[in-house]
Amino acid sequence: MIGITACGMTFVILMSEIDLSVGSVAAFAGVVAAKFHVMLGWGTLPAIALTIVFCFGMGIVMGIIVAKLGVHSFVVTLGMLTIARGFALIISEGHPISGLRDSFKYIGQGRIGIIPFPAILFLLIVVISWFFLSQTKFGRGIYSIGGNKEASRLSGIPVDMYKIIMFGVCSAMAGISGIILAGRVNSGQPIAGESHNLDAIASVIIGGTSLFGGRGGVGKTLIGTLILGILRNGLNLIGVTPYWQRVFIGALIIVTVVIDRVQHRKED
Repeated sequence: MIGITACGMTFVILMSEIDLSVGSVAAFAGVVAAKFHVMLGWGTLPAIALTIVFCFGMGIVMGIIVAKLGVHSFVVTLGMLTIARGFALIISEGHPISGLRDSFKYIGQGRIGIIPFPAILFLLIVVISWFFLSQTKFGRGIYSIGGNKEASRLSGIPVDMYKIIMFGVCSAMAGISGIILAGRVNSGQPIAGESHNLDAIASVIIGGTSLFGGRGGVGKTLIGTLILGILRNGLNLIGVTPYWQRVFIGALIIVTVVIDRVQHRKED
């Protein structure tokens, strides 16, 4: 789930932007999909499809405000973090929406052979994202914008459109993550995904994608996700409490960003 969210975050960070709303969007997606599925009696696919469209729309709104109005993405996504969480609480009335059918639970609990379905979905998204970034003109444009936005604009790249679409994609992937989480715990939880923001950003940064844009990729995010998972499992095995794990991961992010900044200055 963190890896899928981190893939979407990679697109945004490569353009030298940030999205702090992904955890709340994931919670919103889980609640909305569960509402459609359980309380309105919708089928699994229609409920999921419309929920992802809603999440994509939330990202589009953020992208328009960032690209067209020039508001910093930190501020915009921080506001959406609160809005999405508020809607999740309003829709669910502050309570989990449980009672999902087996077809929905399969998304979070199912297996194909011995491989969990969420892992297969994550790897599929990684491959598609890698192809998109490395093999398409749109993907190369994302790197160009992160490297030098004004030069990209002068060379004819529609910078605003790229940003708007990528914020939409990031929110849609956060929505997919929230739907998987709902299927895994058999309920839409309005307080879910509180640590997704930190974990997704940490996976991208620890993997080696530059927070200043233009360098990195989904392959590095995959590595960062695996490193973060191994670190958490290792800390659990040696008895480190979740509270100290947050301290450790946060410090690791700061160290990684500092190293990246030093390298960036040397290249300049």
